Amino acid sequence: MTETASNAATASRPAPSAMLEVLHPITWFPPMWAFACGVVSSGASIAENWLVLLAGVVLAGPLVCATSQAVNDWYDRHVDAINEPHRPIPSGRLPGRWGLYIAIFGTLLSLVLGAILGPWVLGATIVGLILAWIYSAPPLRLKQNGWLGNAAVGFSYESLAWITGAAVMIGGRMPEAHILALAILYGLGAHGIMTLNDFKAIEGDKQMGVRSLPVQLGVKGAAWAACILMVLPQFVVVGLLFLWVQPVHAAAVASLIMVQITLMVRFLRNPIERATWLSGLGVTVYVSGMMVSAFAARALIAS
Repeated sequence: MTETASNAATASRPAPSAMLEVLHPITWFPPMWAFACGVVSSGASIAENWLVLLAGVVLAGPLVCATSQAVNDWYDRHVDAINEPHRPIPSGRLPGRWGLYIAIFGTLLSLVLGAILGPWVLGATIVGLILAWIYSAPPLRLKQNGWLGNAAVGFSYESLAWITGAAVMIGGRMPEAHILALAILYGLGAHGIMTLNDFKAIEGDKQMGVRSLPVQLGVKGAAWAACILMVLPQFVVVGLLFLWVQPVHAAAVASLIMVQITLMVRFLRNPIERATWLSGLGVTVYVSGMMVSAFAARALIAS
């Protein structure tokens, strides 16, 4: 083989580091955390179901979430060529149609594992994958609208992952109504979290025709929307926990909401500069409330 042919062959095969980069491992935490909340809320024994638990964690993070990232990178490759040319696909480190192949392979592998884990897990996996594709791929491309795109991500990363975690632990069956309620409410609150991420790209979004909430509502309007969308579902959670006679957990979640509101007051004074700050601190408090609520659901089952 000539040197030129050898270089061409090498260029056609992506480096493992480029393949891993397009899967964005850092983004796996939110669905894996939500999955863990589902596991806790199910009331099932973790020690007796550790193998199923491990398979579910792989499904939530390294498969479904990673697949959604690969889909997004593939369909954003032309935009990234302008804004972030160093990324694996536009830079050529992931050559040809490898980005698409990874997305398709991840989709198929996720479906196989979801089917093994039970009908409700498979159902949640199918919905999550559909959202992943229509979020990024034309003609729907939900990410072009902040209301639709952020709702899809919040529901997929938080609600579906939570439901999957609970379903895995109870033999792939439908989780109880109180578990579904918590999962859906925290998924709604995640819409506000996703909006915080949009403040860093307002000018770019305007140029590319992406109608994020800061573009649609303006900086102040989007900032208020993000805060309200984060807080309101949590207040409903507190009300439900009191209704379910879990006053200690309800008080703990209410306290965490007050911490978030304190941070939000500072954020609202300068949303663009403090969006990342609130995302770091406020979201940590938010997900802590998720786990507290999961333990409340577990206590409800045990009572």
